[in-house]
Amino acid sequence: MKEALYISGAPSAGRDLQELLGLVARGDQEAFAAVYETVSGPVLGLVRNVLRDRAQSEEVAQEVLVEVWRSAARFRASRGSAMSWVLTLAHRRAVDRVRSAEASSAREHRAALLDRTPAFDQVTEQVEARLEREQVRSCVRTLSELQRQSVTLAYYQGLTQREVSELLSVPLGTVKTRLRDGLIRLRDCLGSNA
Repeated sequence: MKEALYISGAPSAGRDLQELLGLVARGDQEAFAAVYETVSGPVLGLVRNVLRDRAQSEEVAQEVLVEVWRSAARFRASRGSAMSWVLTLAHRRAVDRVRSAEASSAREHRAALLDRTPAFDQVTEQVEARLEREQVRSCVRTLSELQRQSVTLAYYQGLTQREVSELLSVPLGTVKTRLRDGLIRLRDCLGSNA
């Protein structure tokens, strides 16, 4: 059940709310107690309509009442009723709380998105590595079949020159020559494409 909401003013026991705010502005604690009794229900009702959360509504209503105590001297009767002034403070504070919660949620959402996005350097490195691999593959295709076999066995499969010689059944000197010539062609190809 919602609290009573008085827009034009609450029933006042004794002194007028406007007069009580004048006394509160001068630091009268008894006057503030009377103001509190008069406006706390309408303030809480208005704040609950905006926030919908009971705990936050109570907290914001308390903040509004503290603000009434601190800023009662700013009330101007020429601009409206005392109840309207208090309820305007309450509405503004409740809307500020909603906006603050939405901004906080948006910040957290953006931060979560940034955490999932790979770093720029990581993406750049992946692209560069892919381009370099493609360039090496292209240059390896320019080698003769014998050079390609020797280079592939020695550098991609990790065999020693002696193991390549035994696997291909060719003399060790021939393997060394094929590797040297193949590497020179690769260097020239990669150097001209860089």
